[in-house]
Amino acid sequence: MKTVWMKTALAGLLALSAGMASAEVKVTYVDSDKFADLPFSPWDRENVLERITEHFNKLGEKLPQGQDLTIEVTDIDLAGREYPAPRAGRDLRVMKGMADWPIMNLRYSLSQNGQVLKAGEAKLSDMAYQQRISRASDSDPLRYEKRMIDDWFDKTILEKKRGG
Repeated sequence: MKTVWMKTALAGLLALSAGMASAEVKVTYVDSDKFADLPFSPWDRENVLERITEHFNKLGEKLPQGQDLTIEVTDIDLAGREYPAPRAGRDLRVMKGMADWPIMNLRYSLSQNGQVLKAGEAKLSDMAYQQRISRASDSDPLRYEKRMIDDWFDKTILEKKRGG
């Protein structure tokens, strides 16, 4: 009898949680084969896009329940420049801190219950990418891009003021 009650309670909780709207992030890449700067190898390109998508999804956890963020990335230029390194087995990305800062173009839409709260286009860039202190690990090859995305997300989507 106790087992039946617990199963019923669990089913009720699952139904209740399924009915609660959670934040959702949807990221798409428009003509990614034409992006300004992604790795040369297809598996590295795919890995970069997956890691950027994961980062947007992680940021989406900060959204209030019921809000949905749709992002269409239309161009990416990663920090640094990539050079073929056949002996290393992987290409080499060199960051000089000059005219090689990260840039990302995107369109976004933030909605709740089907109602658009804000939408627009954005060109993210960080010209001082090597002069700023980063919270991200130095071993993360996308640390500069992620910080640039974080800055945009906090300012535009969450409307946080700098330093706040």
